Amino acid sequence: MGIGVEFVQHLINGFSLGAIYALIALGYTMVFGILQLINFAHGEVFMLGAFAGMYFSRFFNLGAHPSFWALIATLFFSMATCGVVGFIIEKFAYRPLRKSPRINVLITAVGVSLFLQFSGQLLFGSDPKFFPQIIEAGHGFSFGEIRVNTMQVVVMVISLVLMAILQTIIFKTRLGRAMRAVSFNHDNASLMGIPTDKVISYTFMLGSSLAGAAGVLFGLIYPKIEPLMGSLPGLKAFVAAVLGGVGNVAGAVVGAITLGLAEEFLVGYVTPTFKDALAFAILILILLFKPTGLFGIRRTEKV
Repeated sequence: MGIGVEFVQHLINGFSLGAIYALIALGYTMVFGILQLINFAHGEVFMLGAFAGMYFSRFFNLGAHPSFWALIATLFFSMATCGVVGFIIEKFAYRPLRKSPRINVLITAVGVSLFLQFSGQLLFGSDPKFFPQIIEAGHGFSFGEIRVNTMQVVVMVISLVLMAILQTIIFKTRLGRAMRAVSFNHDNASLMGIPTDKVISYTFMLGSSLAGAAGVLFGLIYPKIEPLMGSLPGLKAFVAAVLGGVGNVAGAVVGAITLGLAEEFLVGYVTPTFKDALAFAILILILLFKPTGLFGIRRTEKV
């Protein structure tokens, strides 16, 4: 394989990985944009999405009849399940603490994350499970020496469609306008008659739904899933959101793709040993030299 072909191959792999990070990172950035809250339980919602998809596909035996519609049905179920989970987390864990000091909410977010991790171990067992093959893997596509796996194409296409739908919701709908208004100023939005509690709940549900979709797509490419699987991808997606400018939707996508490509090129050209450490090295550099991220806006706060 030539150097140019190898480069393009890593580029494709990096984009497919970055697309999954992007779906998770969007949940972080949407919640932060409205509440100035880092929802550290978001990685566990991603894990629940993978398990919801696995049990749904097993219940209906979709692995025996893999098809595009089996994938769509599994995606819808996982997204709906995670949307409900996001609503419950916001209503019962975060809403009562909305006027509390931020450290209280941060500690609660960590607590919810640990609660979901160990509840997952109790419910699903600590041993890894295998995600059913609900869509035909096929032979993929070949362009000369370049090989594109069918699953990679599916992941990238579905991720782009979901991101486009989210962009449409944010900028073309009444809910999106309400979300942007609450993000700009919570109190003023409330005075203008916007039901801020509902808007915040919808934001959590949207972000959690995208994490559920990411869980299914992750299961297609990496079919071994377990209750602690959300920790590392969740933290990497958080780094991607910070890299792009946490609170900025487009920035989260750019940051996630950048991180996916950086990891892939590190593994391909340097060493896989430091793959998981790369995200944290990027986080440290961003916090040192550009705390607002690539597209973030510096906020002035009264103390």
